Amino acid sequence: MPPSPSAPWALPPELPWPQFLRLLRRPEPPPGWLAAAADLPELQKRPLLLRWIAQHPKAPAHLRAQLLPRLPWRSLAAVAADAGAHPQARQQATEKLQHLWAGLTAGERRSLAPQAPRPLWPLIWRTPSPAVLEAFLRHPRLGLEGLLALLQPPLRPPQAEALAGSPWFGATPLAEQVLVALDRSLDLPESGLALGHGAPWIKALEPAERIRIASRITTPALRRMVHPRRLEAE
Repeated sequence: MPPSPSAPWALPPELPWPQFLRLLRRPEPPPGWLAAAADLPELQKRPLLLRWIAQHPKAPAHLRAQLLPRLPWRSLAAVAADAGAHPQARQQATEKLQHLWAGLTAGERRSLAPQAPRPLWPLIWRTPSPAVLEAFLRHPRLGLEGLLALLQPPLRPPQAEALAGSPWFGATPLAEQVLVALDRSLDLPESGLALGHGAPWIKALEPAERIRIASRITTPALRRMVHPRRLEAE
């Protein structure tokens, strides 16, 4: 909806708030309008609305740098995920989220995980919380390839537990990588892992796949579990 002819690019209270909020998303504000909007006392109290100014493609760099640090993590995540935001705004929002991650509560981490930008994925994957990891595995942009890239030794118990409930449970590439990571991690000090962590993945594999994967396993007990000859002997 175009701005009112009687008050083009005005600000509240001269301009009604619904119309002002629509103007915040228009691509070509006049010079100085975004900075003036950011100074409104009402917006100072509403950091969620400041997001639209901080990420605006026409926002000056100094204004963006001033506003982004004031945004809560939910707004930063929205900026980082918005393809229409200025590229520098997305990058700075991502960097701010990386800095904030260590100080977030478990609930905040669980909420952020399924919408986090890609640079945060390694941080999330190392989180020792099955609940956070389970939420992360529901990330709509993760995909099997993204998960395989993250799944490297050492494997930790919270990761193993979360993977057992992942949408890709039973997929051969994931099963193979889980078993290989388990093999490389079992003997690490305080790994907390057990052979039983591999059992669900072994059961999901076909015999031919188990023979092939067993050739990559170096831990004797795990190799015997993986190889189908163990079942035939029984």
